[in-house]
This record gives sequence, structure tokens and C-alpha cells, in this order.
Amino acid sequence: MEIRVLRYFLAVAREQNMTRAAQHLHVTQPTLSKQLKQLEDEVGKKLFIRSNYNLRLTQEGILLRKRAEDIINMVDKTMDEFQSLDDITGGDIYIGAAESKSFCYFATIAKQLQLKYPDVRFHLYSGNTEIIAERLDRGLLDFAIIVQEVDLSKYNYIKVPASDRWGVIMRKDDKLANKDFITVNDLMDIPLIVSRQGLTEDFPKIFKEKVDDLHIVATFDLIYNASIMVKKKFGYALSFDHLIDTSNESELCFRPLYPKLQSNMYIIWKNIKFLVPFHKNYSKK
Repeated sequence: MEIRVLRYFLAVAREQNMTRAAQHLHVTQPTLSKQLKQLEDEVGKKLFIRSNYNLRLTQEGILLRKRAEDIINMVDKTMDEFQSLDDITGGDIYIGAAESKSFCYFATIAKQLQLKYPDVRFHLYSGNTEIIAERLDRGLLDFAIIVQEVDLSKYNYIKVPASDRWGVIMRKDDKLANKDFITVNDLMDIPLIVSRQGLTEDFPKIFKEKVDDLHIVATFDLIYNASIMVKKKFGYALSFDHLIDTSNESELCFRPLYPKLQSNMYIIWKNIKFLVPFHKNYSKK
């Protein structure tokens, strides 16, 4: 299976049209059709459903697209690394990061690195810990910034001296907004919008055996869209503080959970050579 053919396959999957994909790739349509037919023969599966108007991926094609994207990303990342070996003033850094106010610690250090090496480019991937750790394990990220404890025996890590507090995002005109903090009992009979990460990892710490009794109406990975649902009175969002606007001009407010529930932040990576300068700068704080 050649890298060039995988690029052809991804172009056709993206364009859903053989003619447009051929034009984009600067190859003839017969050449492209032949390469894709050989790819289907090689994997032993039909990858496209063909019609008079477009091409759609089969289930096998969808699986190959995901794998091909990972392979191409890894190849491109590797080539970039080799091309930058003789250029210590620049390069690409791939980072997976959870949503957190504590990300400001990394942003400060990144700015210091940018001043020293102005041609460095940062590529940020947002998501929950599970998704980010998976990309790190596959070598698609240089390091990750997470706000949940993981199996740290698998990684080198730095624990950031900050944590994020869990609470409830609600409308300011809601009766619960009159409370200084929100208890477990307050949450038992109201519609909740929760993060998938919190549901599996954090909430059992505070709700314990009552976690199964929560009235969960939606789950999310990133909070912004969930906050819009709160504005529309769909439910109450369980989230970290400082991730959305709860200023005087906002319709929303944040009330912390009690007993207090916090998540720690870690910077994790698989190869120590990359993060040594970060570790030195960070330890001076």
C-alpha cells in the first residue's frame, strides 16, 4: 500500500468526484481510476459506491479513510521533523489540549519559545483526555495537556501547580443562581448536560452511588455549544469555571459544587528530548 495511492484515495473521498480529484492531484482520470481499483483489489474490499453523480464511501472505505488520514499525518509530520533537523530556529509542535483556564501556563511558556525561535509553529488539537491520549499514543502529538489523571506510568509528565474547579453553569434568572454553591441533592431532579470525561472519571468521586440517578439529557466534549443549550433552557451544564463568559453582560453564571471537586492538570509526553527546555523554564516559576 503506497503513500501516494493513499493520498489519491483521500482526495477522491474528500471531493466525492473522480474528475475533481484528478484535477486537484494533477493526474489523468484514467490513472486515478486505475490506482483506486488496484487499492480495492489490494485490501480486498469495495471502498466506494459509485453513481452517475458522485462517489460515496462504503463502511470499509470510511474505516480506511480514518487509517489513511493517520498514516498521512504521521508521514508528513516525520518529513517535517527531518527537514527541520538543520534548522533549530523553527519547526512544528503538535499539542493536544483539554479546555482549561490553566492552559495559560503553557501559553506563557510557548510565548517564551516563540521569542527565541520565531519560526516555530504550534498546532493545537482540542478534545477530552481519552481522545488526546490516543493521538499521543499513536505518535500524532508531541505532547498533551490534560486535566484528568491518567496512567502516568506510560508517560513522562509535569504536574501543573493549578487545578480546575467543577461547578454548574446556569441561567442567571434560575432559582439555583441564588445559591452560593450547588450540592449533590440540588442536582438530582434537574436536566443535566455533562462532559463525557467528567461522567466517567470525575463525577463518581462526588456523586458516588447517586451518579446513576442523575437526570442526564445531553453529553459534550467541549463546553461552548453546551452553554448555548443552557441559554435556551435545555438544562444545566456541569463544567469547569472560567471556560465561558459569565460576566455581568452574560445570561449565564457559574456556581461551584460542594463538596469541592477539582481536576489537576498534567503535561504528558512520550519522549523527553522535546520538552526539556519547557521543563527548565517551568521549574523556575
